[in-house]
Amino acid sequence: MNRLGTNNLRFAPTTQVALLLVVSVFLWSIGAPMLFQRAHAANLTSVSDTLTNSNVSSLSGHTVQFTSGAAITPSQTIKIGFDPDTNLFTEAFSAATTTDFTFFAGASSYAFVNAAANCTSGNQVFAVGNYNNGTDENLTITVCSTAPQIATSTIVTIGIATTTAATKVITNPAAGSYRITVGGTQVNSGETRVVTLQNVTLTASVNTIFTFTVTGLATSTALFGNNATSSASSTATTLPFGTLASSTVASSTVLAQLLNVKTNARNGFSVTVQENQPPTSSTGATIDLFSNGASTTIPIAWVAPTAILDVPSTYGHFGVTSDDADESQYAANEYAAGTLWSGAMNVPKVVFSHTGPADGITQNKGKATVGYRIQISDLQEAGTDYTNTLTYVATPTF
Repeated sequence: MNRLGTNNLRFAPTTQVALLLVVSVFLWSIGAPMLFQRAHAANLTSVSDTLTNSNVSSLSGHTVQFTSGAAITPSQTIKIGFDPDTNLFTEAFSAATTTDFTFFAGASSYAFVNAAANCTSGNQVFAVGNYNNGTDENLTITVCSTAPQIATSTIVTIGIATTTAATKVITNPAAGSYRITVGGTQVNSGETRVVTLQNVTLTASVNTIFTFTVTGLATSTALFGNNATSSASSTATTLPFGTLASSTVASSTVLAQLLNVKTNARNGFSVTVQENQPPTSSTGATIDLFSNGASTTIPIAWVAPTAILDVPSTYGHFGVTSDDADESQYAANEYAAGTLWSGAMNVPKVVFSHTGPADGITQNKGKATVGYRIQISDLQEAGTDYTNTLTYVATPTF
């Protein structure tokens, strides 16, 4: 007969199995399986990171957004990891200021402070960067103890250098796909990816369009406040003033030409006119520039020549105007839509201009009328062959 001491206690196999079943049923009945369940972190949903610039080796802002799967409570952290696999992003968080970060929980904006200030009065979150050490490069944001809890299912948006004035603190790596992780001491976790790639360079060319035409106007065409053309019609190449009569201002002679410009020049165009000499006769007599030979640069109202004996420049004069209301060589609308006159044609004088593309037909932008006026006194020297040459120069500005 065998003695069974306490140190030699044994169970037959069938007894061991029976005992195991009894223990298992007992533990199951008291809920012991709960003791062996693993704790699982809450999953973030809709995790994304939007770059302001995806070009390789370029500074970029990041907008990290996610929906919390569980509440984020005060004193917990949100840790954003940049490429935890190879740590190829280059960060410069030491150059950042609080204005370079934004933190929104739902519609609520949280006040940000830097790491040195921590959670001082009135601040709700602060950031600490761990970067450029080759491992675990991240930005960790701590929710201050005085901040409100961020409820489950709240959309959290974290901006890193995304505003116009922000200092860009993260440089993209070479072309590729990189993990961005979200974790921390909060129970939420998740990840997304960003892609960096070379920018696409588009090239194209647009042919230049630039046409300039001068057209004559018929006799009695209404101009510049009903000053009608007189004497004869002008053509594209002639201004036939004919025989000039000395009399009052009302009988001064006006001829005009129509200018049309069509161009796709980005910054528009300008048209100048310049005389090679004053209208001059074969005897050397001249009809001087308006007013009284003074070559008025900034247009003024028309006045008659003063006719001072032995001062030939006062015997008669010759001027120019334009109905281009946006011409502004010296002042905005300097010709007052054709009611003011200049005599400064001894140098290139702008008579038509625009600051953008022109269609050739729209007044002030593609079309303008330029008028020329002569008035003489009884002292103007006789001559049947007064002449000069006017040269237009149209210049596109690209």
